[in-house]
Amino acid sequence: MIDILVRNWWAFVIRGALAILFGLIALFMPGVTMLSLVFVFAVYAVADGLLAIVSAVRAAEQSQRWGYLLLEGVVDIVAGITAAALPAMTVAVFIALIAVWALITGGFMLAASVRLDADHGRWWLVLGAAASLLYGAILIVAPMIGALVLTWWIGAYAIVFGVSLLALALSLRARVKSGPLRKLV
Repeated sequence: MIDILVRNWWAFVIRGALAILFGLIALFMPGVTMLSLVFVFAVYAVADGLLAIVSAVRAAEQSQRWGYLLLEGVVDIVAGITAAALPAMTVAVFIALIAVWALITGGFMLAASVRLDADHGRWWLVLGAAASLLYGAILIVAPMIGALVLTWWIGAYAIVFGVSLLALALSLRARVKSGPLRKLV
């Protein structure tokens, strides 16, 4: 396997460069990035829905249960079309979902911290709860800031990932130039 990786070091360069490019786009054009993610989700949901309907038809042909598969397919297609037709609403709903999740989990963490002894890490749980509650509240007050920060995190991740792939490619390339390949076990 090492031989294959070494011989194809250039593929890691391409992957790394594309990841860095995507990361820069996410950092400097967050609106485009968020809308792109919505459209990728829309395409996925429609494709998944169509495949679920195909599965329902095949199940019906075999006299097996098919109703839930058909319902799933229809819901997937409607969700995909809705996301594509109303991308801003899709982003807003996603951010609202994260806000509600953060508030609920933060509340549960805070409630759990009351029952935890101080020497067992109660204050760490309180800190985590406070962070969740604060994050949820910020997303409710300013949802588009949440979307912006989410794309920045995605961008930062993509850049770090891309740089690591480029470093790997350089390492593999140096191995090609160092002479004949030997197997590593």
